[in-house]
Amino acid sequence: MLTFLGLVARLPLPLLHLVGAKLGLLALLRGRHRRIIRDNLRHAGLYSPLMLMRVGMELGKMLVELPAIWLRPLGEVTGLIREVQGWEHVEAGLARGNGLIVLGPHLGCLELAGLYLASRMPMIALYRKPRQVWFHELMQRGRSGTLGRAVEPNLAGVRALFKALKQNEAAWVLPDQHANDGDGIWTPFFDRWAYMPTLLYRLHDKTHASLLLFQCERLSWGRGYRLVIEALPDLPADTAAACRIVNRTLEDRIRQLPEQYLWSYRLHRISGSERPPEGPAL
Repeated sequence: MLTFLGLVARLPLPLLHLVGAKLGLLALLRGRHRRIIRDNLRHAGLYSPLMLMRVGMELGKMLVELPAIWLRPLGEVTGLIREVQGWEHVEAGLARGNGLIVLGPHLGCLELAGLYLASRMPMIALYRKPRQVWFHELMQRGRSGTLGRAVEPNLAGVRALFKALKQNEAAWVLPDQHANDGDGIWTPFFDRWAYMPTLLYRLHDKTHASLLLFQCERLSWGRGYRLVIEALPDLPADTAAACRIVNRTLEDRIRQLPEQYLWSYRLHRISGSERPPEGPAL
């Protein structure tokens, strides 16, 4: 498998994205996959048949581009980012001396955004080992050679995040994922209840680290990527209020680039013992 993916990684990015777009359209033939994307788009008020097709194409691009991002030389990979907007926010955050909490939503090429930062400064992220051995090896190869490191999502891992921030380093956090049972809060996201992690708010409250939002946009026709970095304001100590502020920001950014969001992710699902509040999520 890795040999085959190594051959795929050598293909030009325009060709990779063309192949990925076609595979993504074929994947929409799967009824359950198509329904999840369609329902999420409808609840967000963004559905149209054309948008559904565009989302499918971008999901295909996301999967096919990963071998190139993980198996090409690091300098070549980060060179695919043709434009960086907002790096001054990274420098300003480091000047404050309290570390950086970097929010990487499932928007655009999330993996490349993380590699770009980790190639320039020490960064730590929580990491759950995938079940597939070959995929774990591929991911490890892709992330080696940077200043980034991954820790298990347990108590020791959380302590490592706090330690990194105290050393004025970066902690990479996924703000838009389904939290483990007991580790989240029910909060509105696109007018639906979602059980989302509270870790980033605990990190911010304890360390007063700077909050940055990273978004790596795919440019059309395989021309590369644009990395946009945005500084978020300091958040209130109240977790529910802070979470609503972050979610509104995420919603705004997703609406600006809806086709590149991971609408196939079942963020609003109910699992474990946690149940959403009664009534609408407003």
